Amino acid sequence: MKLFPTQEVGSLSRAPFLKKITLKTIEETKAWGEKLGVEDLDRLLSILEKEKLTEEDTKILYDYASLFGIRFFESAGLDVVWDGEQKRIEMYEHPLRYVKGFKFHGVVKVWDAEFYRKGAFIDRPELIKPYHLEEFLFVKSKARREVKIPLTGAYTLAEWSFDEYYIKKYSDLDDPVEARLRAKEDMTIDIAEKIIRPNIISLVEAGAKRIQIDEPAVTSKPWEVPIMIDALNRSVKGINAKITLHICYSDYTKLFPHIAEAKIHQVSIECANRDTRELGVNDEKRPGYAILDYFREYTPWIEVATGVIDVHTDFIEPPELVRDRLLYAAKKHGDPSKIIACNDCGLRTRSWEVAYRKEENLVRGAELARKIMS
Repeated sequence: MKLFPTQEVGSLSRAPFLKKITLKTIEETKAWGEKLGVEDLDRLLSILEKEKLTEEDTKILYDYASLFGIRFFESAGLDVVWDGEQKRIEMYEHPLRYVKGFKFHGVVKVWDAEFYRKGAFIDRPELIKPYHLEEFLFVKSKARREVKIPLTGAYTLAEWSFDEYYIKKYSDLDDPVEARLRAKEDMTIDIAEKIIRPNIISLVEAGAKRIQIDEPAVTSKPWEVPIMIDALNRSVKGINAKITLHICYSDYTKLFPHIAEAKIHQVSIECANRDTRELGVNDEKRPGYAILDYFREYTPWIEVATGVIDVHTDFIEPPELVRDRLLYAAKKHGDPSKIIACNDCGLRTRSWEVAYRKEENLVRGAELARKIMS
């Protein structure tokens, strides 16, 4: 395997035509379609010019959005791609739409103009059907690069939900804190075994070779990290695929030493957001990568997909900055073969123009670092 392979993390802003269809968005769609080399572009444009779309037209638009996302990452030069989650509503609500024993209660705001429906587990969960399978099969049929499919992990689904079922089991405990912790553990394990695992199995049986489990909520309650690790291990036990754990914007020191027990091959973390923009490969210039000391000490066998692109700013990282971040990460970790080049998180908050330039420079910077190390 080549040094510093490049990969996406997950989300990308919606394709222009999934927003309000206007002459401007049609022009943007045409320009991006030509730039990315999207096949059968004329068919998409003819649909967008209709006065009224049918249900079938709408389905076709979402297929094209997925295709645009795939070609977006491939055109930028990434080694491992996805479709930018073009067909998903949101990482929490989307999977829970396919779960029995769960009830949505209302809408909450995430950030900017992003909203999702929040709810509660009212019974033991049961998977209605694998919720990422159709999505994966489409991406697999279109992608020209290796594919990695992201999905929300059991702990985050539990943490962001209300519990109206499991807590009843512990109503006789005198300590309410202990009662909530035990109920939380039961709920998380059930989600892992009854929802996440069957979904992963369906993906692997369909040909998925890389699975990314997103757990953004885990370090908000450091004492519950072992619950997340247990749930993750139950989710992937016996699964023949490369497993990545993605945790964004966290105090990663809270993962240790528990993460050493995780049955994963790779961890994807945010580093660029807490780093400087100055060139250099010393501690002063690269404070964002100090956490690699922990991975070197506790889990040297795990690949670390270090974020070298900050997704929370329109600043376009020069290839030389990406290069120095990767070279420093390799030195800090001690094993260059364990360092993967990627973004801090998904690019959903950035425009396509900015996101594309960032991805291009991710690829260019990785190539510069690769040449120096060769």
